[in-house]
Amino acid sequence: MLADEGGERNGSFIVTREHRRFTEFADAVRKHRYIGVCHGPAGVGKTLSARRYARWDIAEPLLREWGPRDDSDFKVYAALARSRAVFYTPTVGVTLRELRQDLPRLITRTDVCIEEHARPKGSSPSRRRPNHVELVIVDEAERLSMTALEYLRDLFDRQNIGLILIGMHGIDMRLSRYPQLFSRVGFAHYYRTLQDEELTFVLTRRWKQLGLGLDEADFTDAQAVAAVVRITGGNFRLVHRNRPIGTACHTSP
Repeated sequence: MLADEGGERNGSFIVTREHRRFTEFADAVRKHRYIGVCHGPAGVGKTLSARRYARWDIAEPLLREWGPRDDSDFKVYAALARSRAVFYTPTVGVTLRELRQDLPRLITRTDVCIEEHARPKGSSPSRRRPNHVELVIVDEAERLSMTALEYLRDLFDRQNIGLILIGMHGIDMRLSRYPQLFSRVGFAHYYRTLQDEELTFVLTRRWKQLGLGLDEADFTDAQAVAAVVRITGGNFRLVHRNRPIGTACHTSP
């Protein structure tokens, strides 16, 4: 089953079976406080699903800028209170110092936002450091050195949080070389490419956005779908972002 929902970063967000599977996976990691590994080919939707789960398109601007408060911030507080998650993408060549500054800062700011959402109107902020974040999602985990991974393991142990590491296919094999980290992995999720039924659905939505129609009963349109399947291999990023593929296949004689 698929649905079409709004999203700030990429226009409409299409909920596929793989996104639903990712949500179930993330819920389990968060609930049981395990380390989870999500891996799969590039462009299948891993990052989009993770950002969606963490409500990061809504929360990221506030958490990054951290300027004066505004009434519009309350929707961010509410979103983070629902997800209780932090999404983090390390830079290429990230240093341990950078990681130790950036990630705790994001966690602390997210905790503050959730605390603000939970605090009764008119009451004073608590003097105790809030500890509301239940899940940290780290994208592009291939960029992390062994020392950085060890830091994440220590953070996982000390803060009693769930941790998801997202990477390309094979990241699970790399992590298996670090027994102390890998022994804490409780869930693994392989994010698959779009299947035929879903691909047709996504193409229909995408081509409507381009002002094109798609009639499954039309032989030419069926050929166009087959061509896109062949060209993209079910890669969500190519299907969703590459306008020339959809336009060229649909208009070719």
